[in-house]
Amino acid sequence: MKIVIADDHAVVRQGYSSLLSAMLAPCEVLEAANGDQAFQLCQTDSPDLVIMDVNMKGISGIEATRRILQRNSDIRILFFSMYDEIPVVTQALEAGAKGYITKSCTPEILIEAVTKVAAGQLYVEHELAMRLAVSRPEQKDTRLHDMTQREFEIFVMLAQGSNAKEISELLCISSKTVSNYTAILKSKLNIGSIAELVHVAIEAGLVKVGSQP
Repeated sequence: MKIVIADDHAVVRQGYSSLLSAMLAPCEVLEAANGDQAFQLCQTDSPDLVIMDVNMKGISGIEATRRILQRNSDIRILFFSMYDEIPVVTQALEAGAKGYITKSCTPEILIEAVTKVAAGQLYVEHELAMRLAVSRPEQKDTRLHDMTQREFEIFVMLAQGSNAKEISELLCISSKTVSNYTAILKSKLNIGSIAELVHVAIEAGLVKVGSQP
């Protein structure tokens, strides 16, 4: 099995690379420090599986997933992230991922998820799966569920401080298109400023105050 680990923390990549190599032998593990590198490795090395973080420098794991699957729908994507917020999990799965687990899971769960997703099965960590099942009637802010995948992507990037030029370059769209999406987001969220947008993202747990994602 050939696996790509996409995470912007070298210690995380190296640690889990060693774990996977030891527990899934024979297994070749390639490392990517961001979504762009993951996309490039998928073009040059054709891995069976990508273990993808959500939030990395450059394009997010969700955007990288879309780009990878547009080029090669046979590659399996498993999200492995610190984020356990249901809107994030939903967007990851809607982007085409076959699985989602958190970094607080045990090594055994990681191996089980990798094995099942590589075989084409859907795998969502048990607690997340339970919360997904009941999330819609209990979701605190249903406005997040009304966003398209692209709207959600831009919403998160704006909340993290990216400007229109940066977003346009990362997503390969025009600045005018980003401005149009920003206006749509303000309308859907019933807000008037980016500061209010950031507040919505913080309340939803999509932006961590005072810490690095």
